[in-house]
Amino acid sequence: MTGADHLAEPDPTAGVDALVAEIAPGVRPPAVRRCDAIMVAGPWLAGVSAVASALADRLPQWRVVEATDLMPGEVPTAVVFVVSAAAALTDSDCVLLDAAAAHTDVVIGVVSKIDVHRQWREMQEVARETLADYAPRYRDVAWVGAAAAPERGEPRVDDLVAELSKQLGDNDVQRRNRLRSWEFQLRTDADRVDRDARAEGRRARVALLQEQRDEVVRQRRMSKSERVIALRSRISQARVQLSYFARKRCASVRGELAEDAAGMTRRRLPEFEGNVRRRLEEVVTEVDEGVAEHLADVAHELGLSGDAAAATATPPVPQFEIGAPALASRRLETQLMTLLGVGFGLGVALTLSRLFAHLAPGLTAAGAALCVVVGVAVTVWVVRIRGLLRDRAVLDRWVGEATAALRSALQELVALRVVAAESALTAELAERNETEAARAADRIAALDRELREHAAATARAAAVRDRQLPTLQRALAAVRSELGGSARLDAGEATLGPPDELGGSARLDAGEATLGPPDELGESGSPETARTAAD
Repeated sequence: MTGADHLAEPDPTAGVDALVAEIAPGVRPPAVRRCDAIMVAGPWLAGVSAVASALADRLPQWRVVEATDLMPGEVPTAVVFVVSAAAALTDSDCVLLDAAAAHTDVVIGVVSKIDVHRQWREMQEVARETLADYAPRYRDVAWVGAAAAPERGEPRVDDLVAELSKQLGDNDVQRRNRLRSWEFQLRTDADRVDRDARAEGRRARVALLQEQRDEVVRQRRMSKSERVIALRSRISQARVQLSYFARKRCASVRGELAEDAAGMTRRRLPEFEGNVRRRLEEVVTEVDEGVAEHLADVAHELGLSGDAAAATATPPVPQFEIGAPALASRRLETQLMTLLGVGFGLGVALTLSRLFAHLAPGLTAAGAALCVVVGVAVTVWVVRIRGLLRDRAVLDRWVGEATAALRSALQELVALRVVAAESALTAELAERNETEAARAADRIAALDRELREHAAATARAAAVRDRQLPTLQRALAAVRSELGGSARLDAGEATLGPPDELGGSARLDAGEATLGPPDELGESGSPETARTAAD
């Protein structure tokens, strides 16, 4: 039967379309155009081109093409699948046949190059078994041997031409090809609906979003705790270090001033008090600057701005009062020292006078006068030296009292500065925590919105599957029933199963779309989420 005879007959595909439309109205028909062509396909180096050329010569009434010659959307009336007798059929070759014969029921297997490979019959049986194991649809495929381009003699394609003429001459060819197109279309739609409902990619995305959400919440909590702990730790260290620094400076200036007091002379005595007061003021300024600088370093270490450290200068510098050294009110002590000095000078004078009387009796009068002068000088010297030592002792005690007052003032200064710095840094840290909390809340809200969108999309896909899949299954069963036993599902096709077996595959479980507790999400974890997904 020629291609022209096929065109003259009534369209046998209308009954198939009506059968499917009756079971599954609204299902889109196969978007293919059947052409009166024989497509020759096969793996590389199997002799496809040679077989196509030989068939074109033997069947001029048919258009013989290779897979690349068809336009998009065109499908052949018959498929000739060529394998070489030199190589066994592989699963990739079977996949190639599936793609070529997706819309075609007429499939003929050809073992080529039988003129040079004597074991072609064994290879043909191996190919038949491999193809039947791959898909039961191909269990009844006819296999023939051929030598389309022999090294000697004429092409041997008689068996192939005879088999093609036999199968193409069947009046049921167009109907079976249409049924095969509908089978492919319905199976593709059913697989797509079930795949959308299972939503493997969406499940992975939901798991990733949930991990990101948990990580955001964890990072938010950890960063807040770490900052608070770091602030408290650094403030405590600063308090200890600055207190030690103040005490050390007080001890240092105490030693310097005590050394100055120990070497004090009458000439430098009026300047000593001013020098001490000026030195103490310098120590206060030095400690104040050191405290401010140290607290500014703490702020920078914590990643806070210098404004918080500058705020530590707000408390005033504590004032400390020290009186003048008690150097003037020493009347009784001066009288006592004068009396002792006179006694000491008198004793020296008497001793010297007796010495002169024994050594030079003629110089007794002059010796007496000299002894009086020496006694008076010794008296004056003793009184002045004792007064200077007393003044040094007074100055040393006064320096001790002054440095003690300085130490108390500096400790108060350190305490005030540290407290002010802690308050300022804590306030700034709270503002930063609020800013980061708002940013984290925005991120969590965005993740929750996407999670809700995925939950809603999954619910919609499941509803579509529950609504469409049973109809597609019934139509597919009817088409396969028309095709006969060769259309049974094989292990390589998608086992769709009844809807009640697939219902759970498309729904996110409790761990995949969990939006977190309400206290973390606000309204995002409310029951409205489930109602939105159900809608």
